[in-house]
Amino acid sequence: MRWGMVIDLKRCIGCYSCTVSCKEEHFLPPGIFWNKVLMTHKGEYPTVTKEILPVICNHCKEAACVEVCPTGASHRREDGIVLVDSDICVGCRACILACPYQHRSYFNEYTPFFDGEDYTPSEKLGRRLHPLEEGTVVKCNFCVERIDDGMSRGLKPGLDPDATPACVNACPTKARVFGDLDDPDSELSGLINEKKGKQLAPEFETEPSVYYLKY
Repeated sequence: MRWGMVIDLKRCIGCYSCTVSCKEEHFLPPGIFWNKVLMTHKGEYPTVTKEILPVICNHCKEAACVEVCPTGASHRREDGIVLVDSDICVGCRACILACPYQHRSYFNEYTPFFDGEDYTPSEKLGRRLHPLEEGTVVKCNFCVERIDDGMSRGLKPGLDPDATPACVNACPTKARVFGDLDDPDSELSGLINEKKGKQLAPEFETEPSVYYLKY
């Protein structure tokens, strides 16, 4: 089993639902984003095309971040999910430099969303439910808490919303599909094979678990 995701660039409308739902799911503080939507324009007036590229941690099979971590804090599970153990992360940030996709952030300290004010009730709740350790590296975890809890209850990640990453559930155009890359009969594998899904920057040779369907 190896969890992965497909993002259909033709379906993505750049609404930022993935960004917002991820931030809400994990109560991420100001300045920290695990889901990003990059936008640019191609062509010249009057023929201009907007290009949208949602990016997320690729949970690489040959993760460069795991290789350089001196404490083993950055590690890859048997199911392919790459995580950071905040209890042993020393904040050296070697993984940030090693990641060719730049999908990691250094978390320094909590700050309220509104300058000059105390934490809102929602922020206080978030700090308790999803605490982040100051002075450590943080990143997308594929909503591993949803996957593990759902599977313990017999749910199927990618099919049951309660066991599927928040960004997948929130996408209004169904541009994201989550599933098992090792299962040839999964919807994920079918899309990759049928529509020739491509990994981002394969020249880095990290074997990303996130695939893109192009126009």
